[in-house]
Amino acid sequence: MAIKFQYNKTSLGELGKQLKMRQTALPTIKSKESALRSEVKKARDTARDFRRRLDALTAEYDYMAALWGEFDCSLLRVADVELATQKIAGVRTPVLEDVVFEEKAYDLFSSPVWYADGIDLLKRAARLGIECEVYNRKMELLDYSRRKTTQKVNLYEKVQIPGYEDAIRKIKRFMEDEENLTKSAQKIVKNRQQQAAEGSMPVSYTHLTLPTIA
Repeated sequence: MAIKFQYNKTSLGELGKQLKMRQTALPTIKSKESALRSEVKKARDTARDFRRRLDALTAEYDYMAALWGEFDCSLLRVADVELATQKIAGVRTPVLEDVVFEEKAYDLFSSPVWYADGIDLLKRAARLGIECEVYNRKMELLDYSRRKTTQKVNLYEKVQIPGYEDAIRKIKRFMEDEENLTKSAQKIVKNRQQQAAEGSMPVSYTHLTLPTIA
């Protein structure tokens, strides 16, 4: 990143402010990045745990697989998924509060005896599946923010802060050189004036050449 600046005190002051702002903000941004990284891992691990529990539940009822062809799928449906919002490191993430099911009544005498177990299984499986999806979404949101925060850390740490520091060094070096050249020129003039006053040589400024800065 090319920092635009001029070789003067005004530009030096402005660059100093920009540098200080970034140096002050960097620890906070790094702390946020670390917190987000930790939260992403927690959300990912939780989502995987729900997936394992769902797989285990499904395996537990493998013996019913042959019976599902008899099940009336219209008996149960997810009527609503109630979500809340939780802020984590400044990121709004979803939280599952409840899964509302709509269950149709059925004839206990004419329906298979395993219907009650089947409905209970479907409810538990649906909730586990929804919890898994909610945590996957939470992980995606947190990871997106984490990536953006990491980019900002890298921009400050590897590009902008070194760029401002380098620009400030160049301005200070230029101003120091300019001051030294001015002092040297003043000293030459003073010496020649003293020599002229003592009568050793006439005062002449035709041969006085001030150093210049490229």
